[in-house]
Amino acid sequence: MPSRPIHQVLSDRPFLCVCADTPVRSVTRMMQEQHSSAALVVEHGVLTGIFTERDATFRVLAAGLDADATSVGEVMTHNPLTLAEDKPFGHALHLMYENGVRHVPVIDAVKCPLGLVTARDALELDALDFGTELVRREEITVIL
Repeated sequence: MPSRPIHQVLSDRPFLCVCADTPVRSVTRMMQEQHSSAALVVEHGVLTGIFTERDATFRVLAAGLDADATSVGEVMTHNPLTLAEDKPFGHALHLMYENGVRHVPVIDAVKCPLGLVTARDALELDALDFGTELVRREEITVIL
């Protein structure tokens, strides 16, 4: 799976896009409803930033900001690290590891968001490998 192109890994998975002037509380509620750990911030369809659970925790709550009065554009990460959809999934994992991030937006040639690769995607790979290994071990145990 690490060699598969990102667009195959995303497989039309929904992702959250919001405008920069949306209040933080509204965005975090949308994230909760969609079981998403991040929201992509767009302006006229172009990616301008990303807002994550960590941003909500450290840049809003820990800073004592009012989540209703603070726009997501004030506390988002501007110009986040991105990836083209034709890159291999392993490249996304490497970027996340090397840059200490948990989310990498996938964009097209004009910076329009196409999806979001998360650290959870990497965990799913490990879970699949772990499941396969458990089945293999059970088969060996039955044979012995």
